[in-house]
Amino acid sequence: MLIQWHAYNLIRPDDLLRASAVRRVVTESLAGATSSTRVHTTLTLKVTNTDFDPQSSQLHVSGRVAEENKYVPMHGYHTLDLELQRQFTLEKADGWDSIAIQMLMESVNMQSRAELWAIVMQEGLANICYITEHQTKLVQRITSNIPKKRGDTRDYDKAIAKYHQTLLDTLLRHLDLKNSGDAKPLLLASPGFLAQNFYNYMKTVAQSSSNKPLLALLPMVTVTHSSSAHLSALAEVLKSPAILNKLRNTRFARETQLLDTFYESLRKDDGKAWYGPKEVEKCVEKGAVGRGGGVLLISNELFRSQDVRERKRWVALVDKVREDEGGEVRVLSSAHESGKRLEALGGVAALLTFPILDLDDDEEAVDGT
Repeated sequence: MLIQWHAYNLIRPDDLLRASAVRRVVTESLAGATSSTRVHTTLTLKVTNTDFDPQSSQLHVSGRVAEENKYVPMHGYHTLDLELQRQFTLEKADGWDSIAIQMLMESVNMQSRAELWAIVMQEGLANICYITEHQTKLVQRITSNIPKKRGDTRDYDKAIAKYHQTLLDTLLRHLDLKNSGDAKPLLLASPGFLAQNFYNYMKTVAQSSSNKPLLALLPMVTVTHSSSAHLSALAEVLKSPAILNKLRNTRFARETQLLDTFYESLRKDDGKAWYGPKEVEKCVEKGAVGRGGGVLLISNELFRSQDVRERKRWVALVDKVREDEGGEVRVLSSAHESGKRLEALGGVAALLTFPILDLDDDEEAVDGT
């Protein structure tokens, strides 16, 4: 389903889509008898419409035939069903903008498609892995010599501290925490209190170093019990309905947290939360959605507009916030509750680094001139 969902968001009206198809061809003999055969051919469509059914994970792409084909007339309408393992070629009508490239990279990068990250551990051993919809992938195994606990625990404490440091450093090398909006839930599992002790170590490091990306990750960490550090133990953990439910809620925790912060700021009327296309664009122009806490919240539906100028408008806004202003951009899925909440605000909203109290006054002044 994930692949089709990425393709659905990537394919837009007026794009050229080339894929294999099966056509039923009817022939008539000289005697007037007719027969039909199924032939395999390659069709190129100029896309007019896409339809995605999440229940059956089917993606239907409709369009007009854009290249000559002996089985289908030019400009005739046809629908292609894009299924798993079915190759297709896509040419973007208005070029590959930054949003389209990001979607493409996410669809082919297995780590970006991870549902969550997990560490299963026991004393001196830890397995770091990521979990997608279809597989669990071991990324790295950490081993360390931990002496047995005796009367004098100094050697043991030093070894545990080094083990925790190595584990955290290795984890951070694999996780992309530059954009906290892209952080995935993290599951820590172990026998006894090892997982909880490692979480406490993460928290201490994050607070003492004021590491904002690591601090943002902490609410997305779930600590639980496992029988060992082996992947078979992780599989048992993931069968627990309680754990699955908690991880499902955590998956979109960042989006929910940002929207809750937005609505709280809106209730306070402190000038640091604005929504609506014109209002948000003005905030970006004033440099208020940049480094230091600025966040642009935007619905992925805006990038599916059939109006090319409209799509370019939102791509340009995203690029300006990310590249020029250094702010955070969070593209919310219309398939999730947080995306639906954002659509009620016009599909775009912003949390500002500094308050702006006169946007409405500016608009009234323009209207009055």
